[in-house]
Order: sequence, then C-alpha cells, then structure tokens
Amino acid sequence: MKEMQQMTQQGRQIEEGSFDIIDREIEQIHGGHSLTPAQWAVVRRAIHTTGDFEFAELFRFSEDATAAGIEALKAGAPIITDVTMITSGLSQQRLSVYGNRAHCFISDPEVIEIAKREGETRAIWAMRHARDQGLLDGAIVGVGNAPTALYEVLRMVAENEAKPALIVGIPVGFVKAEESKQDLTEQNTVPYIASLGRKGGSPLVVSTIHALLTESV
Repeated sequence: MKEMQQMTQQGRQIEEGSFDIIDREIEQIHGGHSLTPAQWAVVRRAIHTTGDFEFAELFRFSEDATAAGIEALKAGAPIITDVTMITSGLSQQRLSVYGNRAHCFISDPEVIEIAKREGETRAIWAMRHARDQGLLDGAIVGVGNAPTALYEVLRMVAENEAKPALIVGIPVGFVKAEESKQDLTEQNTVPYIASLGRKGGSPLVVSTIHALLTESV
C-alpha cells in the first residue's frame, strides 16, 4: 500500500537500500538473528533509525506483541505518548490509513497545574489524563522519554484501571529507565515491545509504530 511507503521514489530507494545493507550485515557481521519476520521488521527499523546494531540484542517482545499491535492499529486504536516528539514524528500519511490518532497530554494546562500542585511529573498526570479521557483501553501506549509514565501505566494495568492493547516501552536515560523497562517485560497482562538497558528514546517508539503500520498491509 503506497500510503505506508516513503512518498518519493528516491526516498523509497534509499530506505530499501538501507534495509538491504542492514539485512546483509546482520548475517555477515553480527551473527544473524532469531526474530520472527514481524519482530525483525521492528528491530531493523530501529537499527535504521539509530545506526546501532546492538538493538538486535536489546529488543524484547512478549508473545504475539507484533500481532496485537497490528490488530490494534487496523482497528483504529489511539496512540498515547509521553512526549510530543513521538506525535510529531509519526507519519500522518501512515496513520490516516486506519484512522489512528496520536495523543500527548504532557503540555495540557490541567496536567501541568495538577503535576505542579502534587509535586509529581507531568508524564504521570498525562497518562492519568489519557485514562480519564477513556483513551487507554485498547490503545497503543508509546513511552520513549519518561520512565515515570511507563511506571504509571504499569500501575494502572496492575490495578485494573486500564488495559492497553500494546505498550511500547523504550525510555532512554539513567534514572529508572532501565528498571522501568525490566518491570514491563516481567508483567504478562499486556503485550509489550521493549528495549532493555539505558538506550532508547522517542525516535525508537516512532520507528516501532511505523514498522507495525508497514507490516499491517
């Protein structure tokens, strides 16, 4: 489907050429991989985004996580993010195919006011705001920056306050980023895609969702 491809012929050629190089080097230099085709599509795009082949070792997928994500996207599920960098990075052309909308409430005036009053991060209250708007159930949650957002979603899942269709948890950093991702992989209530360790970031959440969208057709 052309809506899931790069817009121009040259763009498509560059992307396809990059993927060919990654496919070749993962086999010839890095010892190959044992991922499913859909999982490899996610990891290959992460490598394409970062230039870092270590992500082939760092990514973790719950059982049927890619299928759950694709099914949710095809059903028009909302995408709830912790930072606007993700909503800005997602292709509106690709999202339009199934009518998906990306939401980030980190700069919502009400979220800011409550977070300041309570002394907690805006990311926590942004996720609570999404819950209160009825947006978390069946959604894809993408966390690329704030471990506190990931911890809050995990708390809501554990306490039956929300049940997303998929959590993409790839926060980057040094304070609780690694631990939050470990906690994500240790729960079995909600499907997840994670990347262990300190590495991560919003571009990887974007690349993961783009990979799932591309795999959906």
